[in-house]
Amino acid sequence: MLMDKLHAVLQRNESFLSTHIQALPTTSSKLKEAMEYSVLNGGKRVRPFLIYSVGEMLGADASDLDRAAAAIECIHAFSLIHDDLPAMDDDALRRGKPTCHIAFGEATAILAGDALQTEAFALLADNTKSTLPAEQVVKMVQTLAQASGYRGMCGGQALDVEATNIEEKLSLEALEQIHKNKTGALIVAAVQLGALCAPKVSQQDFLALTQWAEFIGHAYQVHDDILDITGDTEALGKVQGADLNLEKSTYPSLLGLEQAIATRDALVEKALQALSTIAYNTELLQEFTQYLINRDR
Repeated sequence: MLMDKLHAVLQRNESFLSTHIQALPTTSSKLKEAMEYSVLNGGKRVRPFLIYSVGEMLGADASDLDRAAAAIECIHAFSLIHDDLPAMDDDALRRGKPTCHIAFGEATAILAGDALQTEAFALLADNTKSTLPAEQVVKMVQTLAQASGYRGMCGGQALDVEATNIEEKLSLEALEQIHKNKTGALIVAAVQLGALCAPKVSQQDFLALTQWAEFIGHAYQVHDDILDITGDTEALGKVQGADLNLEKSTYPSLLGLEQAIATRDALVEKALQALSTIAYNTELLQEFTQYLINRDR
C-alpha cells in the first residue's frame, strides 16, 4: 500500500508542478528551464507524501493539497539548489544528475532557487482556487515561511555551514539543533500543512501529528548520516562519504555507527507512540515511519 501511495503522490505532484511551471509567463526561458529541471529532478517526494497522506486522512480537499504539496517541493528544490552551490557544499551531482549550477551556471542557479522559493508562497496564497477560509490560508503561509526561513531551514543551513571544517567536533545538542532546523522543520511543516488543509482538526490531534513529525524528521536525518557511511554512490545519487570528506559532524561520527542506529530506532518508536494517540486510521503513516529507516537513499 505504501509504495503504491508514494508512486501515486510522486506522479500527481510532478504532473502538477510541470503544468504549473510551464504555464508561467516566459520572462526568461533559461531561468524557467532551470526551475523545472531542479524541481522535477527525481526525489522521493517525502514532503508531498506527508501533505497528501495527512490531509486525506483528515478529509482535506484534493486541490488544496495539490497546491500545498507543490509549494513545499518548490521550497525543497530551492534549498537543494543553494545547498549544492560552490559557496555551500560545492556538489556536482544531485540524484545522479548534474546539479543546477553545473547544468545552467551559478548565476542562473541562484535565481532559480530564489524564483522557486517565492513561487511557493504564490501557490499557497492563490485564494481564487482555494476552498479554505482566508485565516487558514494565512496560517499555512506563516507555517511554511517560518519553517523555510531564519527560524527553520535557512537558520539550520547557516549553523551547518559554520560547523563545517572546524577543528573541534560539535556537541550532540548542537548537531540536533542544526538538523531540527535544516531538515526537521520542513518535514514538520509538511505534516502541519496537510492538517491545515483539512476543514477541521482537533488541537490534540494536530499536536500529536506535530510530535510524530518531529520524531520522524529527526530519525530521517540520523538515517541519512548512517547512509553516508553504509550506502553507495549509485543508490544515494550523490557521492558516498561526502559528509565525511567535508569533516562534518554527523551522528555516526559523534556516537559511533552502532549507537547512531540505536538512536534512530528509538526515535522511530517514539514516533509510533505519538501516532497511537490519534483518533484516525494511521496505518499508512505507521508504514511510512518504518520505511524511513529501511530506505537505501
